[in-house]
Amino acid sequence: MRVNELVLRNLKKNFKNYYLYVFALIFSAALYFAFVTLQYDPSLEEVKDTVKGAASIRAASVLLVVIVSIFLLYANNIFIKRRSKEIGLFQLIGMTKGKIFRLLSAENFILYFVSLSLGIFVGFASSRLILMILFKIIGVDDIETTLRFSTEAFTQTLIVFSIIYLFIMLMNHLFIRRQSILSLFRVTSSTEGKIKGLSVWQMIIGIAGIALIIVGYYVSSRLFSGDFTEMNELFLAMAFILGTVILGTYLLYKGSVSFIFHLIRKGKKGYLNINEVLSLSSIMFRMKSNAMLLTIITTVSALAIGLLSLSYISYYSAEKKAENNVAGDFAFTVPKDAQKFKQALDEQKIAYTTIEHEVIQIKVNMKDILGTDGSGLYVDPSAMILPAVSDKDLHDFDVSPDETIFTGYNDLLQKFMSLKDSGQVELKGKTEIIPQIYLGLEKDYLISWYFTSGGIPVAIVDDSIFKRLKDDQDPEIQKESSIFIGFNLRDDTQMEKANEIFQELGFSENRMHDSRLSMSNQEKANVGLIMFIVAFLGLTFLITSGCILYFNQMGESEEEKPHYTILRKLGFTQADLLRGIRSKQIFNFGIPLSIGLLHSYFAVQSGWFLFGTEVWTPMIVVMVLYTALYSIFGFLSLVYYKKVIKEAL
Repeated sequence: MRVNELVLRNLKKNFKNYYLYVFALIFSAALYFAFVTLQYDPSLEEVKDTVKGAASIRAASVLLVVIVSIFLLYANNIFIKRRSKEIGLFQLIGMTKGKIFRLLSAENFILYFVSLSLGIFVGFASSRLILMILFKIIGVDDIETTLRFSTEAFTQTLIVFSIIYLFIMLMNHLFIRRQSILSLFRVTSSTEGKIKGLSVWQMIIGIAGIALIIVGYYVSSRLFSGDFTEMNELFLAMAFILGTVILGTYLLYKGSVSFIFHLIRKGKKGYLNINEVLSLSSIMFRMKSNAMLLTIITTVSALAIGLLSLSYISYYSAEKKAENNVAGDFAFTVPKDAQKFKQALDEQKIAYTTIEHEVIQIKVNMKDILGTDGSGLYVDPSAMILPAVSDKDLHDFDVSPDETIFTGYNDLLQKFMSLKDSGQVELKGKTEIIPQIYLGLEKDYLISWYFTSGGIPVAIVDDSIFKRLKDDQDPEIQKESSIFIGFNLRDDTQMEKANEIFQELGFSENRMHDSRLSMSNQEKANVGLIMFIVAFLGLTFLITSGCILYFNQMGESEEEKPHYTILRKLGFTQADLLRGIRSKQIFNFGIPLSIGLLHSYFAVQSGWFLFGTEVWTPMIVVMVLYTALYSIFGFLSLVYYKKVIKEAL
């Protein structure tokens, strides 16, 4: 048989094992080509003054290359080991190692570059759709996108994937060169280390792994609770959390899983049904040897879920943050500018209502209502500068002369400087100190960020107290303006038109005036590209890590095939075996996924308030989508096991 015929026959024979690898390669090449196409797309250049599109996509393409390279090299390592007996047979019939290497290289060349070509085509066909998705996320509607083939992107993709191919060939050459004929027939059986019992040392490792993760979670939950106030303390705490959780995860796979399943098996006194034999026993003896791989997959999964959750929190919270920072659809601090905007709205027959508050800056002694003793804070809690307004023009608030309500406190500041529900405060003018009863904190945002510096609360006082503080105000702490004027449209459908008027009058260039819609769009543009990139990188890692777990299950199923043959001869049906395999796949894919979700949950909960105002909806959406996509690979592995069991008899 000629070499060309042998190459084609091998391709045909092994395609059933390579199809998911081919899919992942096509997907990776398509995504990389699409990203690089965005980098060179002229329409993206038009918006890079708003978002750093080209630089961000260039950085993402580098990370994408790293992910794809690791996956392809690892997948090739799995397949070359699986074909070790075939390579040994070639040597037995007289083929030299050099000829075998050329045979495998030709086979890989065809498979690799055909997949690469298909990937580039898919990337080209989907590049316009991806660009449209990006523009939709960042809120760019006035730029037309066209399907354009980028020769620069094609050249860059070809160079990058050719370099990866050379590394694959180098790996294959070293593998064939170092293996003897005898060792080639023993590679597969030696790749999985199995343990016969559970030692005391492994029990200690198992308990330590669980304990380290719990400690990491606890410190993470206390990260921004006020226990760590110095920057060095925060950095050391984060490093401690990262170290304990990663080490704990490794020890969990190395010993904790086997330890827990050993206790379950011991509780059954060794009487296991076929379902438990095929699931618990297999997991106990195999997860230890894959501890490093599973730790990497779990950690990066947690990182991907966490980053995507945080970026989606920022994007999802954009409108709420704009609402908190701009108390009205449009906000002004200069009366003549407000009058100018009012006339423009009247000319366009846009109906609106206005609100107006006089604002002064006062010093407040907040020591009695702070949730901490105030040590470690960068400001003096006995002389906090807060804006104050009168309750005279507020319909929802009415306080007596000896009472004060705070409202509109930022969630981020609340984490560092939590306030009690009641207590005593002192309002300070230049010379006068007025003791007050503190009635608590409300959520309403009454004035714009210009007066609140983006998050400090507003003090609502009785009108008589406000007049006393106004007459005794300290000029050194007052803002340039002391008037807040807000516009609220009666018809929200006219918001775009009113915002265009606001932009045309030049108010957007003056940060003393704000449009809620403009601020929301700007926030979405700032975080939209980051969310877009993180989502695609996360999707790439999900596909590649899912494929790696699937390849491992393929190898295990082939290795366990003789066991299935024996069980079938003993009378167990295909349905009996599949029930056990189904439980095994739930553990194989569910344990890394569950631990990754837990890691990301505690990471997000420890600092979500740094990124936005809403946490549960964005985080749950991301986790559900990730779980659904990840489960696909568990289902595919179950289908492959079903085929192996069917062929076992």
